Amino acid sequence: MAAKNPFDSTALKSLESHGKTYNYYSLPSLNDSRVESLPYCIRVLLESAVRNCEVSPITKQDVETICNWRQAQSEQKEILFKPARVILQDFTGVPAVVDLAAMRDACKRLGGDPKKINPLVPVDLVIDHSVQVDKYGTPDSLETNLQLEMSRNKERFEFLKWGSKAFQNLTIVPPGAGIVHQVNLEYLSRCVFHEPKQNLLYFDSVVGTDSHTPMVNGLGIVAWGVGGIEAESVMLGQPISMVLPQVIGVEITGKFPKGSNSTDLVIAITAALRKKGVVEKFVEYFGDGISDLSVADRATISNMSPEHGCTISYFPIDDRTLDYLRLTGRTDEQVSYIEQYVKAQGLFYDKTRIPQYSDVIKIDLSTIIPCLAGPKRPHDYIPLTDVPKDFNACLRSTQPAGFKTFALPQSELDHSAEVTIQGQTYTIRHGSVVIAAITSCTNTSNPSVIMASALLARNANKLGLRVPGFVKTSLAPGSGVVTEYLRRSGLLKEMEALNFNVVGYGCTTCIGNSGPLIDELAEAIEKNNLVVAGVLSGNRNFEGRIHPHVKANYLASPPLVVAYALAGRIDINWETDPIGTNPHNNNSPVFLRDIWPSDLEVEQFVKENVLGSMFREVYSKVTEGTESWNQLTVSSSLDLYNWNEESTYIHSPPYFTTMERNVSSSISFSSLRCLLRLGDSITTDHISPASNISINSPAARYLLSRNVPRSEFNSYGARRGNDQVMCRGTFANIRLANELISPKIGPQTIFYPTETVLDVWDAAEKYLAAGTGLIILAGEQYGSGSSRDWAAKGVWMMGVKVVIAKSFERIHRSNLVQFGVVPLEFKKGEGAKELGLEGDEEYRVNLEGVGPRGVVKVGVSGGKKGEEREIECVLRFDTETEWNYYKNGGVLNKMIRQSL
Repeated sequence: MAAKNPFDSTALKSLESHGKTYNYYSLPSLNDSRVESLPYCIRVLLESAVRNCEVSPITKQDVETICNWRQAQSEQKEILFKPARVILQDFTGVPAVVDLAAMRDACKRLGGDPKKINPLVPVDLVIDHSVQVDKYGTPDSLETNLQLEMSRNKERFEFLKWGSKAFQNLTIVPPGAGIVHQVNLEYLSRCVFHEPKQNLLYFDSVVGTDSHTPMVNGLGIVAWGVGGIEAESVMLGQPISMVLPQVIGVEITGKFPKGSNSTDLVIAITAALRKKGVVEKFVEYFGDGISDLSVADRATISNMSPEHGCTISYFPIDDRTLDYLRLTGRTDEQVSYIEQYVKAQGLFYDKTRIPQYSDVIKIDLSTIIPCLAGPKRPHDYIPLTDVPKDFNACLRSTQPAGFKTFALPQSELDHSAEVTIQGQTYTIRHGSVVIAAITSCTNTSNPSVIMASALLARNANKLGLRVPGFVKTSLAPGSGVVTEYLRRSGLLKEMEALNFNVVGYGCTTCIGNSGPLIDELAEAIEKNNLVVAGVLSGNRNFEGRIHPHVKANYLASPPLVVAYALAGRIDINWETDPIGTNPHNNNSPVFLRDIWPSDLEVEQFVKENVLGSMFREVYSKVTEGTESWNQLTVSSSLDLYNWNEESTYIHSPPYFTTMERNVSSSISFSSLRCLLRLGDSITTDHISPASNISINSPAARYLLSRNVPRSEFNSYGARRGNDQVMCRGTFANIRLANELISPKIGPQTIFYPTETVLDVWDAAEKYLAAGTGLIILAGEQYGSGSSRDWAAKGVWMMGVKVVIAKSFERIHRSNLVQFGVVPLEFKKGEGAKELGLEGDEEYRVNLEGVGPRGVVKVGVSGGKKGEEREIECVLRFDTETEWNYYKNGGVLNKMIRQSL
């Protein structure tokens, strides 16, 4: 007999909208005085718990825990949450579909029905991470890059197309349509779901395999990034196990001063929240100032939740939300029931009723000034006026290489090089800007900053300014709507006149797909060890991410990207240094203030040129694909995938090959050797790079052994469907700082049995052959950055059993647990250095009898010191559910067993 929801009799209500009647589970009908004071985002979790109570693993205790949030938030209380849908991009989507196909194989091998492995919630996969900026600055850049994307990724795309036919509830948005989060914001997001079978309305909520999934928090949707492993379990109908979070309220007051914009605001917020410390917390915005923020402004802020450190950055639904939904083509019927439902639930924003928050910080819009973030981290805030001083301080610092230093020898500070490009000779120095990219959904979703950049370009063109030939320029909109309104306004041609041609509709430079620099330029940079700069309107600028030759990378608003492209240098003083000269007026100096557009003009151009009809037209054909996409053929076998062992893109992974029906997972380890000893802020870019494959890497040697020429290596991101490439790419970042080989920088380590320095994979392979388990020691914020499941899968394939860090990034910690790797945390104030752990010792770990967040005794013996001792660490299995996943060998193993 099917379970019955205990709230059917008290909370299941109906409402009228647009002449129709809808059912919904009413929060006010709970008649619980605690509910009204809950933060808006917590009430969304509550509605999901009420709606799914007892008809899933969610129980009345989960409902009670959420209602009791004020007390439970500080008690590490576990709840279960069922998101309404899942969103993927292709870099993380391909391995997710590979895993599902491998799970079907395992299910059949163990005697089950493989068709039971199937998404049970809507899943959208947007192909946006594969396009690279090969061609730029020409009218054919877009078409050339799209053709190269299709040719490089044909095998991957065929596999994804097979997946869309083999698995139910999986929709593919083909390449060339836009960036996943902008497509989600403008088209895929529902705000409120309508389930026709039960005629039921409920809040939209989503988890995605990209850390910037929270972008739609700006639309009033609870959404956050998860690893691919966790996303797969949600696809298969499993709730997320989570600790009920604290919620930090951010009160927005005041109004923007002239010349400041949403990018300046989000960089300032990033610095403020990082300073506050909001890891594993929700953030919710309120106050008089949010009415002055458009949904596009709010989405810019929410997009950078990972950089803030928080899980979500939530803006409640209000009139501006409804206006945006109408603008972007949602029907009158949809907008009507969204409005009626949200108001009936008491979740329509009311500035007079402030919820209770765990803590509150204030942001005054009137204090926001133009700024950048960099040169290596998105939360390193620099007022625009201080950029020259800050860059020179970073350049000339005598400290070892760090987040604000480059460790250049004093003898190299005056290095420069002459390069000739298209017949013109330029002098390249430290601080020369060689990449200027308007990129990323963070900013290209916001018409005001895009229009500002185009108006600045128009003004520059009028005064005869030109971009130096050594600057690689690109415009990569997050959707086709951007091109449409730029074309209508007459400003697209102004961007093109400065070589900011559209190069593709995808993430491009923001994820490291900046493409090659001109050979002569790259050679000059490398030969002279020049610290050149990239300026991008993105959300990430971690070292080694944007381009291997570009050491200094700065996040900036789109108009500042154009300005720095014109200047050709990062150390320009905008107050005193001209950006160029006007050939039409006796080469008189031109300053940034001469070409900066007024706020009024930007607002007018947005109002006149950003039209609802553009959204409806662009998204009416978003799933159709190009001719090349439609010509792709797929396997006729839809139950099980027909793996091709010759493929270097798609390969059947080894995760389940030895799996048995019954659970048998080790909970104690001995004789573990240290693979790496790492410092703070090791990102998933360090652990599992998405950039190009170096010719000197183990992955390159593997591809060459499979007769893949260097010209066809593609990137790690594109090859995530092949475990043999990806395990060799783990810890392959050329900027990896492994303290075991300090001061040397690079992807190598010591193989201790022979005291030999080897590439990280080569050492791990030798340990695997010897049957020796591995441990990694790390500092603060281990695993920060993109939500990359291969950062967990790769270390598992290397034989890493335990990672001990000072702290973990939320998504990566979860990924480790869900893939069968133990995360341990040093006690506060302790770390590898503080405890004298050299890395040459052997380690013992026993989890027997230890509960979530319990104390684990780690035995340490041998090494040069030769002493035997124990240290205490905290087990970062945060819930009993996570413990259960680990005992099963991982969450996917558990899902397979449940299907049998």
